[in-house]
Amino acid sequence: MNSVRLERDGPLAWLTLARPRAGNGVDQQLAQELGEACRAVRRDNAVRVLLVTGAGKTFSAGAFPPPEIEEGFRTPVELLERVRCLKAAAALAAVEKPVVAVINGPAAGQGLELALACDLRLASTTATFALPHLQHGLLPWDGGVQRLVRVVGRSWATELLLTGRSVPARQALALGLVHRVVPHHTLMRSAKELGERIAAGAPIAARYAKEALLKGADMPLEEALRLETDLAILLHSTYDRAEGLLSFAQRRAPRFEGR
Repeated sequence: MNSVRLERDGPLAWLTLARPRAGNGVDQQLAQELGEACRAVRRDNAVRVLLVTGAGKTFSAGAFPPPEIEEGFRTPVELLERVRCLKAAAALAAVEKPVVAVINGPAAGQGLELALACDLRLASTTATFALPHLQHGLLPWDGGVQRLVRVVGRSWATELLLTGRSVPARQALALGLVHRVVPHHTLMRSAKELGERIAAGAPIAARYAKEALLKGADMPLEEALRLETDLAILLHSTYDRAEGLLSFAQRRAPRFEGR
């Protein structure tokens, strides 16, 4: 892979967007390689948490030029196919394991859409966030509108989309757009500590918790409660659940195996 790097670090996997000279912008090759990397993470049972970051000083500047103007005028069919080739956020969202965006700098346009597709967002104090599409006569094309409103709520999502303004890290934290902001020089260490803390838990339970959160949010309450109950019952049949009870009784740290 040339546009992304995938590296293992114990139970953690680091996925780095590796086009620093292009601001880690999304092109067709990066989108394809990111999808391949995410599929590899999903298949690897030893990986419990995926951490996503950008090489250099930028998380991702998105797709530039936008697909609508990259090669001049296109027919609607050609344009649709081009946009499909650039979509990348869905690959991150499809990873059943916890996914953390480690935002080391600006996340703009499709770059913010990638961050929104992750479960948690840890940001450097140097990070900024923007969806400037409307200022160029465009709309987000990689799930940005739908995920943004689910993360920050309708009012703030509307303001950020209509103005396209850049939001600094501290304000993003206040809006709930990111979960934590740390000094830039501690970002990677903080990300690893967070990943290891998540990885120390039972991996099947983490996967079920993520499913209950994401699917349940789009269900009527009664259906969401049934889903939660069903997942809890399924969890009772796992080795990890038994290990959790045994370790508690024996007053020792659990040794979860993901089965």
